[in-house]
Amino acid sequence: MSTCSTVSWDLDEPVSGTAPVARTWLLLEQSGPWGAKALTSSHLDPALGRALDAAAKGTGVRIALVRRPGRHADRGTTTARRVYAAHTVPGNVWLHGTTLKDPGRLLGLDFAALGRGDHSAFDSVLDGRPHAGDPLALVCTNGKRDRCCALLGRPLAAELAASGADGIWEVTHLGGHRFSPTVLVLPHGYVYGRVQAHTVKEILHGAQEGRIVIEGCRGNSAWERPGQAAELALRSALGEDTAQALTVVRTDGVAPRWEVTLAHRDGRHWRVTVVQGASVPPRAESCAASVLGSPARMEVTAVRALPVTAPLAS
Repeated sequence: MSTCSTVSWDLDEPVSGTAPVARTWLLLEQSGPWGAKALTSSHLDPALGRALDAAAKGTGVRIALVRRPGRHADRGTTTARRVYAAHTVPGNVWLHGTTLKDPGRLLGLDFAALGRGDHSAFDSVLDGRPHAGDPLALVCTNGKRDRCCALLGRPLAAELAASGADGIWEVTHLGGHRFSPTVLVLPHGYVYGRVQAHTVKEILHGAQEGRIVIEGCRGNSAWERPGQAAELALRSALGEDTAQALTVVRTDGVAPRWEVTLAHRDGRHWRVTVVQGASVPPRAESCAASVLGSPARMEVTAVRALPVTAPLAS
């Protein structure tokens, strides 16, 4: 049986620059089945889901549902559920969590402040606290979005949980079904594709030490796609794996060509040229696609170090 992930793998489609974009992630535990648009097609009150979606729009906050790996029975009883908020912009990376019974309390959040990286908006309304445990690994398993996420994601989540790894959750949607299984690692916000259990453990071990594994990385969700590709290319060129070492200062240009300026925390700057190409031959971008497409791919064509005194606006 051919799937979109099989075709993408066979065609050696690059994963760099394909991560979902979110400066801040808001994760709500919701047991039971998920529909394709889980916020409004799960056992969560659909009216609440619509209100949350509207509240987060344009703020830089992305909301997703999570659940523990395994069976997903939901008997409709009122139980405490975990909620996490994570900001992924280097220099202000944080992960806070809380437990609540009434998910409607999320509507009291200042989503604009959350998107800017102000965790007090989460802590004051929901009694949130800094997450003291291991980094979180969120495995996309929503088969209603794409069958690859269920076929490949659910066994991965189950294997990781059975191995004793902490912080393993299933998540509703990370995009890029054809790169399944896909995983988001918090607090730093790097997303990975085509991963196996042993590589996820390596990624989590690195995250615990403040390091990034570059292999299989789709990008940091804090940046738009050109910035994701530019950062990963610069990391590879420098051999830099420190999590918060690099920041996208600015991105100039429009598709299909951008100039991305990146800064190292030691003061060095680079300008990276990113060009958007089309993947050929045409392929299904998801298993449910009725027509073949040519998904965009981010190609880095130049990496140039800037003089320390060079004005960034030049």
